[in-house]
Amino acid sequence: MNHITLQKVDESNFLACFSLRLEAQQEKFVSHPIRSLAQAYVYYSQCTPFAVCRAGQVVGYLMVIYDYDEEAYFIWHLMIDAQHQGRGCGRAAMEAALAYIRSKPFGASNLVRLTVSPENAAACHLYQTLRFSPTGRADGDEIELERVLD
Repeated sequence: MNHITLQKVDESNFLACFSLRLEAQQEKFVSHPIRSLAQAYVYYSQCTPFAVCRAGQVVGYLMVIYDYDEEAYFIWHLMIDAQHQGRGCGRAAMEAALAYIRSKPFGASNLVRLTVSPENAAACHLYQTLRFSPTGRADGDEIELERVLD
């Protein structure tokens, strides 16, 4: 069983987040944590960047952001280091992110959205199994998916 925890990015783990790597063909699918943390700085009042940790080691990154205009949560930039993929870390990280969102850290919404490249078959499959559905909207070359939490 994967014991995955989300730890807020801070001075103890941000360098490990910067060291995360993807396979070359995956790099086009997600922003690097350096860019994402810059966005977290700009949107600090409505987001939380997380290190995805397994047995105390940083194996990934994601960010939860709340859009006050749309009254919806968004999960941005999920990435799992190439050496840790295929072990259920992405699913466990998403489940932990959804649990965090259920605590309503920014707003009372149960609506969660994310975007994904249709070319990213593994991510599309993961999100489908987590009950995310297409909204019919696109953001550039990515499609938007959403789920209403129980």
